[in-house]
Amino acid sequence: MKEFIINYKTNIIYVILIAYVIMSLLTFIFYAVDKKRAIANKWRIKESILLVMPWFFGSLGGLFGMYIIRHKTKHWYFVLNIILSFILTHALIIYILILK
Repeated sequence: MKEFIINYKTNIIYVILIAYVIMSLLTFIFYAVDKKRAIANKWRIKESILLVMPWFFGSLGGLFGMYIIRHKTKHWYFVLNIILSFILTHALIIYILILK
């Protein structure tokens, strides 16, 4: 029984980390594509999508998208959204991985 619990916890950690990496990469890609389309004056990704993605484990990708690609940094609600999602996402991850 003890081995099952240890393996179960390890599997949860791997799933969370994989989801975090994938969603962060996707969020970064979405920000990069939207920036490229903005420069080319083409059809853009909806702001609502760019605002929601960081809340689904994509906050690190959104943060990198904002400050490496320099996209959406002038909109206060994007900056606030990224900061809040980053803090709450990492608090949740710490709670799940360490305290639970």
